[in-house]
Amino acid sequence: MADATTRSTAGVMVEVLRNQFMGVVRELGQTIRNAGHTVFVKETSDFGAYLVSPDGEVFMTPDDMGIFITIGTPMGTAIGAIEDYRDGDICVTNDPETSGGMVTHLPDFFMWTPIFAPGQERPLCFAFCFIHATDIGGLVPGSVSPSATDMFQEGFVLPPSKLVTRGVLNAELAAILRANSRVPDLNWGDFRAEISALELSRRRMGELVARYGADTIAAGIEGVLAYSERQARTIIEQIPDGTYSFADYLEADFTAPRPPIRIKLDLTVRGSDLVLDFSGTDPQVPLALNLPTHGKDGHNMLVPGLVNYFRSRMPDITYNSGMMRPVGVVAPRGSLLNPEPRAPVGARQATMFRVPDVILGALSQAVPDEVPACGGGQGAVMLVAAPELESGDERVSILQPLIGGSGGGPAGDGIDGVDFVAGFYRNIPTEVLESDVPVLVEHYGLRPSGGGAGRARGGLGLAFAIRVLAPRATLTCRGMERTRFQPWGRSGGHPGQPGTATLHVADGTVRSLGKIDVLEVGPGDVLEICTPGGAGYGDPLRRPVGAVVADVADGFVDVETATDRYGVVFDGGTVDGAATASLRARRRARQTSPPPPFDLGPERDGFEACWTPELQDALNDALWCRPAGLRSLLRDLAHQQLDDRVRRGVAGPADVAPVVDAVVDDLRTRLYR
Repeated sequence: MADATTRSTAGVMVEVLRNQFMGVVRELGQTIRNAGHTVFVKETSDFGAYLVSPDGEVFMTPDDMGIFITIGTPMGTAIGAIEDYRDGDICVTNDPETSGGMVTHLPDFFMWTPIFAPGQERPLCFAFCFIHATDIGGLVPGSVSPSATDMFQEGFVLPPSKLVTRGVLNAELAAILRANSRVPDLNWGDFRAEISALELSRRRMGELVARYGADTIAAGIEGVLAYSERQARTIIEQIPDGTYSFADYLEADFTAPRPPIRIKLDLTVRGSDLVLDFSGTDPQVPLALNLPTHGKDGHNMLVPGLVNYFRSRMPDITYNSGMMRPVGVVAPRGSLLNPEPRAPVGARQATMFRVPDVILGALSQAVPDEVPACGGGQGAVMLVAAPELESGDERVSILQPLIGGSGGGPAGDGIDGVDFVAGFYRNIPTEVLESDVPVLVEHYGLRPSGGGAGRARGGLGLAFAIRVLAPRATLTCRGMERTRFQPWGRSGGHPGQPGTATLHVADGTVRSLGKIDVLEVGPGDVLEICTPGGAGYGDPLRRPVGAVVADVADGFVDVETATDRYGVVFDGGTVDGAATASLRARRRARQTSPPPPFDLGPERDGFEACWTPELQDALNDALWCRPAGLRSLLRDLAHQQLDDRVRRGVAGPADVAPVVDAVVDDLRTRLYR
């Protein structure tokens, strides 16, 4: 009886501390958001706030602000990079390599401070935070160009360093940080917000230590992590054991045609353990799409799909890294998801948004009635640099995060304008945007008819158009994807519409752009972006007629789509009930049963009919024995040599290795003749 009482008391204390810790990190996040100077931070909420164990596990992060999916952020390597911690220290880094994958691209500046209990020399825990800095140098304003070929083109790199020592600012380091930005005052304002938030968190945690004692707090840190782990294992145990495979692509055609980049996953469930094996994923690329995870288990950039699934199954799950303790990761060094040092990584969010699609595609085979169709799969961020006409001052700022719609699912229609994995982004009010940079928002709303048809309709994408009100402007839009391969439908649902980008030049010329890397525009030019729609779930012919009528009335579906996809016939402005029933009956009679689990869309089907998964596997196998820095080049050259034969059906997996060898021999001959 005494043991049961002790366990009950301990459980109550863990729950008390869980709420106390959440209060601290929410105040940490609110301070950054309220004190930040840039729209990246104060409007888009591109920041993070964490309480972290001495070993580097996030034991609490807000579940309602900032980039809240990053619970698996590995902090241990960064903590260990500082030899001597003292009360009042604040450390900083933006280096993916020396932080061990805590940082995943250079604009994210992490800061942290140790929290000591009285009389102890080892930190009891740490408070961490990060902000996305608007500009840190590099090739383009905003520092992120998708076509960057190495990290040195992406801006300033700072290994873990002390910015504040025992409460005293390192003025020399602060000057270096300011000197390496096109907008030093704005950046420094955001950095000051981080410093203030960390100082406040140190005080708040000190108050908890004084109230409960250091031993109780230490036990509570492990207690909330262990509790979250138990909750996650309970969910995983309900997934049938097995290995489930899926693959998807990054299109990567920013500046020139090139083969798509495959992300391939084998998801294995054994009891309460889950392994994400990305061994079949393509090698790293000389584009800013690489994702530097260092192959760490439960890495925050690889698990958002699981985080969302766990939270949908258990909405009150304790929100910390314990949730990811059961999740193993296999990501070979030199691959897209674990590149070699100094690979370009600036636009890695395009990859981050594709990985959840791959995870959910695999997971849907294990629990088909619980996983929705594919969302828009895009987390593009548009940024502008433009001089003001009167002052000539250069303005650099984000314009808008441009997200696609989410996929329809067993629970209902997809959400319009918001994808599941990008729910942390906040849009920027038009009034704030137009006062911050010299642009006029011509249009910002939902994109009509972009969601995939299904019993549950896919969510609509966005339509965003801006007119330049400056003598010139440089625009970037990192993370644009799904302009070729559509978001895939499930269980009879249709794919979502791909994204588009169109430039309406002031002289009346209209240009279709595809993806945007760096775009120079003139005064009066209008750029319009339409983001991908989410895919549909289930047979469109089983969507209630009343729901289709409502979609048409709202402008979400046009009359032609209502007939072609949903079998609903309109006569004038009303539904012809008899014609609708007859058309639906005829189409159902022609259907195969059951429908295929996925509708990948004609572009992907056509590509994989030629470049089969087996052929792609053979190409990767032939590349892995080559140096990491050459694999992507050899892949592109081999792809060019094989493509015509593959499309004519006269080349197969056995032909790949000899072609790669021949490419290497040809390069060697040309170099050394």
